[in-house]
Amino acid sequence: MARNASPPPLLVAGIVKINPPTPQLLTPAKPPSPYIWLTMQQTILIIDDERAIRNILSEILTTEGFLTDTAADGAEGVKKVKENNYDCILCDIKMPKVDGMEVLAVARAEKPETPFIVISGHGNIETAVDAVKKGAFDYISKPPDLNRLLITIRNAMDKKLLVTETKQLRKRIARGAEMIGESEGMMRIKETIAKVAPTDARILITGENGVGKELVARRIHELSHRSSGPLVEVNCAAIPSELIESELFGHEKGSFTSAIKQRIGKFEQASGGTLFLDEIGDMSLDAQAKMLRALQEGKITRVGGEKEIKVDVRIVAATNKNLLEEVEAKKFRLDLYHRLSVILIQVPPLNARREDIPTLIGHFLKDICEEYKQPIKEIEPEATLALQNYNWTGNIRELRNVVERLVILSDKAITRKDVDQYIIMK
Repeated sequence: MARNASPPPLLVAGIVKINPPTPQLLTPAKPPSPYIWLTMQQTILIIDDERAIRNILSEILTTEGFLTDTAADGAEGVKKVKENNYDCILCDIKMPKVDGMEVLAVARAEKPETPFIVISGHGNIETAVDAVKKGAFDYISKPPDLNRLLITIRNAMDKKLLVTETKQLRKRIARGAEMIGESEGMMRIKETIAKVAPTDARILITGENGVGKELVARRIHELSHRSSGPLVEVNCAAIPSELIESELFGHEKGSFTSAIKQRIGKFEQASGGTLFLDEIGDMSLDAQAKMLRALQEGKITRVGGEKEIKVDVRIVAATNKNLLEEVEAKKFRLDLYHRLSVILIQVPPLNARREDIPTLIGHFLKDICEEYKQPIKEIEPEATLALQNYNWTGNIRELRNVVERLVILSDKAITRKDVDQYIIMK
């Protein structure tokens, strides 16, 4: 199929102006948009038994800033899918040796995260639906509309990026929720968690700031039968007392001056999962009374509303205060304390589990160096010993901050001199 040479695209202020495509192969949008944003270089595999289609698609996508690779039939396409990693795959349906649906099956099995776009001039609605059901991102008829093709590719890559970022985030969250340490206190906590997590018992976690109470709560949720449900965290100390009720139970539109629309509270958001109430000791007495009712009846009422809403929530609470002392000072309800403290977990301060410090340092070094995309730094034994003997008033949180500071400011390895110089920045 003959093609006339097209003039080069124009680059204006970071925007590529695309020249009209060859009409025999691509149908331009009506009206065509001449401006397409430049993309980062990503690789697209084009599988089609028609050379002219491969060439024109490759030319257009190259102009768009993509790298392209091509395969002349399904068999070659399958081979390349298995051997290489692509950001997107464009594939014809009707091809010799191996058809597009077979290539799709291989791609979904070998590279499930890579978006697969079917392009065919022989398909119909049934074929399109079948392709999407089997994992194709989209189905485009030949001759493809240029703008639709580019938008589809961009959307497919956006979805892939989102999936990748979500997996990385989940991995980081899971890594961040690891409970590091083999000291007697930590082993006791792990054993308790293993026993109580599968139940719906309410749990009260106590300990100083920075000891990792939130990690205990996350671990309880992960090991519970509610792990597929949400884990909703509320910092009771960070919410003004006049807003805590709305935050927890929600409100109806017009229930107070700034209530311009209905709000779903944390109890409803956490239904079917776990509600983690951090710093519960800072909750106002009024909010405590309504919290007690919600725990007793399993129902809540939004601020300004009359309807009772049933919620299925497991409560895990945490505090750095001695709640029994708060009860004596009439700052915390005794009946709420007993409701929350079916299981008590006391997290020890870091100074009480110094034998875990070397393990924690190694964990933080690996985590921080990966975050900064640099090789894991070595730490000299004398430096580790100095950190082990330091007075950690800020507990785990302070230790991690110090390790991060040492990673940034030290040279090839972390030395005792680095610790002495950087452990306290003046």
